[in-house]
Parts: sequence; C-alpha cells; structure tokens
Amino acid sequence: MNDLLSLAVEQANGALRPAVLTFLRVGAAMAVLPAFGEIRIPARIRLAAAIAFTAIVAPVTAHHHADGPFVLPALAETLAGLLVGLSLRLMVLALQTAAAIAAQAASLSQLFASAGAEPMPALGTLLTLAALALAVQAGLHVRLAELFVLSYDLLPAGRIPAAADVADWGVSAVGHATALAFSLALPFVIAALLWNIALGIVNRAMPHLMVAFVGAPALAWGGLLVAALAAPFLLQVWLAAFRGLLSDPFPDG
Repeated sequence: MNDLLSLAVEQANGALRPAVLTFLRVGAAMAVLPAFGEIRIPARIRLAAAIAFTAIVAPVTAHHHADGPFVLPALAETLAGLLVGLSLRLMVLALQTAAAIAAQAASLSQLFASAGAEPMPALGTLLTLAALALAVQAGLHVRLAELFVLSYDLLPAGRIPAAADVADWGVSAVGHATALAFSLALPFVIAALLWNIALGIVNRAMPHLMVAFVGAPALAWGGLLVAALAAPFLLQVWLAAFRGLLSDPFPDG
C-alpha cells in the first residue's frame, strides 16, 4: 500500500511540476501583457486567464521541463515570462507615447486629460482602447498561446537569460518602440508646426491682431480633425507592427 501511495505521489509530482513551471512563465507574462494584463481588469479575471493559458500550453511544453531542483527553474521561468510580456507591453507604451506627443502638439493634453490608474490624454485613452480592441478581434488570444509555446525555443526552460542579451534586447526594443511612437505622432507634429508657422507669419503681418485667441482654439479643433482622419491609418500601422512582434518578439538589432 505504501509503495502504491509513493508511486502515486511521484507520478503526481511529475505531472504537477511542468504545469507549475509553465504557470510561472504564463502568469508572469500575463501581469504585463496588453489587453489581458491591463490594470482595469480585476486580478481574479487575470488569474483565471493565466490558468486557462497554462492549461493550453502545459501539455505541449511539458517535455521542456527536466527533473531536478525547483528554485532556479522557477526563477528562470518567471524572468522568461516577464521578458515575453514586456516585449509586447512596449507596443502599448509606444502608442501611448505617440498619443501624448500628438496631444501636446495639438494643445489637447490639458483640455481633454483623464485621470485614473494610467493618467493620459483622452486621445491616448481612445487610441489605446481602440488598438487593444483591434488586437483582440484579430485573434490575440490564439497568437499568445502560439507565442508561449514558441517562447521555449527563444528562452529555454530552466535557463536564466544572460544579462548581456537582455540588455541588448532592451536597448533595441526601446529604440524600436520610440521610433514607432514618433512615426505615429508625425501627422500631428507636422500639422501643428505648419499652423504655428502660419500664425507667426500672420503675427508679423498684423502685429496688433491677437493671434493667440484665434490660433489656440483653431489648433485644438484642427488636432481633433487630424485625429479623426489619421486615427484609422495609425491603428493599422500599429496593428501591423504588433503582429510582426508577435511573430518575432525578440528581433535582432
């Protein structure tokens, strides 16, 4: 009887260990993932989503987890999950940065500001929610399950990522996100620059005209018009970049 009980315990440990290690990777990523890791989502729902993804990924990746000590593999899985989640979170931060630049250029940052868990201009809230909705509609949950499975090829189980590799990836990822942010905000910056140049010319031609009373409201209305016209194209560009990152979350250079 004792032998059967010991055998059952060993088999349970053998089946439970891969599931727990997979949950550590998935759960760490779920804490910062776009859409699933938003602060607005209750912690219980995020936990349920992490368990659901673990149930999908664990049977496929169980062979990656070898027997042995638990602490070091657990730390490695947590770090790997955070890297996967942060690689995608940077895309949301890029969109929010672009919205902040655009709102500042169009004088909308204070006029339509929002307060909350993530204070940002209303333009940033609009673009972020729209982008996340498009990502989910495009099958984000399926792509994330694929990404978790493929991440074991990029970040092997039980191996802590090298600090030099993480630093190189971080510099490259932040650079790409910053470049994307400025690219998305470019229409607003160009429109604001041209408008301010035109106001400067008018002010030189008619020094007694209070151009500030005319220019500031017109700039705000113009920013709203540019947002209405450019937002669909900006979201398409962002979604294409996001899909590319899902296919290759750790690009070289």
